[in-house]
Amino acid sequence: MLGVQPSLTTGTLTQATPSRGSEAKGWGLWLSGCLLVALPVFLQAPWVRLAPFSAALFTAPLLFLGIALSEHPNQRLSSTGSLLVGFSGSWLGGCLFWGWCRLHPLWHLPIEAFALPLALGGLGTRWRLAASFYLASLVGTAATDGVMAVTGVMRHWTEVLNAPIDQATALLHQAALGVLEPMPLGVTLLAGVVLLNLCRRYWHHPDGAWRVAAAAMATTLAVDGLFLAAALWSPHWSGLI
Repeated sequence: MLGVQPSLTTGTLTQATPSRGSEAKGWGLWLSGCLLVALPVFLQAPWVRLAPFSAALFTAPLLFLGIALSEHPNQRLSSTGSLLVGFSGSWLGGCLFWGWCRLHPLWHLPIEAFALPLALGGLGTRWRLAASFYLASLVGTAATDGVMAVTGVMRHWTEVLNAPIDQATALLHQAALGVLEPMPLGVTLLAGVVLLNLCRRYWHHPDGAWRVAAAAMATTLAVDGLFLAAALWSPHWSGLI
């Protein structure tokens, strides 16, 4: 090119390629984070209901697979392994609560947060992706439980789970209708807007760990929306009863 040294031209082209690769990697992390948040809804919930002990034991192969993949020289497989390590913490917390403590909603967040010290410590290590996924999932859980408490849904929790199936569906539907009242609906929408804004900010962060956090929180919002819709129109498909 006239007026441009070959070395400068080469340097410009070299910079463009990593940018595209980084964007592709970001979307890959986003999709992986979304899948790992959505998976328990379809796999863990029915498994824990039928066999909680075996579901909890499944944490071990998840963790070992994650550690093994994290050592792989391929960056994508290594990142997937780190995500699996973080996911294994969320998986075990979910199994412990839904398997043995599901009648005590106030225990939900403390049980899910059992690995919080490890996750906070992992933010400054090579397990940053794992820690980010676990912490973002925990933030989503805290937001969900907080909204349920403020809107009054949580007080119906034990009653719904203890009721016979034919009564439980009606009770869950009634609780969901309560969310549509002005004050509860306003609180729910406000929480959703706050989380969506956080997701948008995290997504534009150059660090992939923040994009994983954005994916986990955005998927939590989507799952909560599906749960509310199911409770309103077809409670037996909600996964709670």
